[in-house]
Amino acid sequence: MLTTTAIAPRHEAPPAAPVAGCADTMALTVRDILCAPIPHKAGRPLARCMIRGLLLAFGGCILGVRGLERIAPEHDPFILVLNHSTKLEALFLPALFLHQRAGKPLHFIADWNLKLVPGIACIYRAGDVITLDRKPARPRLLNVLRPLFTEREPAFKKAAERLAAGASVGIFPEGTTNRDPRRLLRGFHGAARLSLQTGVPVIPAGVRFPDHERALRIPELAPMEIEFGPPLVPTDERDLTAAAVQAWHARVMQEVARLSGKAWSNERKSHD
Repeated sequence: MLTTTAIAPRHEAPPAAPVAGCADTMALTVRDILCAPIPHKAGRPLARCMIRGLLLAFGGCILGVRGLERIAPEHDPFILVLNHSTKLEALFLPALFLHQRAGKPLHFIADWNLKLVPGIACIYRAGDVITLDRKPARPRLLNVLRPLFTEREPAFKKAAERLAAGASVGIFPEGTTNRDPRRLLRGFHGAARLSLQTGVPVIPAGVRFPDHERALRIPELAPMEIEFGPPLVPTDERDLTAAAVQAWHARVMQEVARLSGKAWSNERKSHD
């Protein structure tokens, strides 16, 4: 069983006081990060180093986590869906989840063009990331490198195969970094469609930034709290009509909005 955790990697701290809204909090020390076994990454020393390195570098941004037991390996397969407010959280949050799952893969879907950043391709491999071939690179000249950083199999087909094999998948449905502390983007329907297609439940999660609730923009490395909600189980009919997908997407996004403390509207234009 996973424990609900707040990270304090800078020193060997005693158990921290509970964060407001994040119950049963305890400290994760440098010793925890370095010494906790990661058996599911046995034979992959680079992956273990990447996971621990990201937590040591950025784990201090995590103020508290609630409901982490909902993504324990015994609950696989599921689709983890959460809001996306900063670029760096897309790196160290998956590392946190992998660490707490003893390295058991949780395959996030992420854009290919991030692999153009030095070192990111290694992090993708360490985190068992599924590459999404959607966004163009900037400057556009870099698009000639796309075949070197993408796979022939579509990302969501690969995600469905992972789910069918009993693994879990992570998705940021907003599709891009959204620094608005009060509103979610309308988002894309991929997570909802995948859930209806496979019959796999969605685990919604919300990332809050308590120090920046009234700010204009959420900055990188802003201290955050994370809460995982109860699973949302799709109907047995596997209805993939546009209306059914839209309704399930709305249900998922409303729960992410509740957990993240943000507002969501289907009328709000998504940043494609």
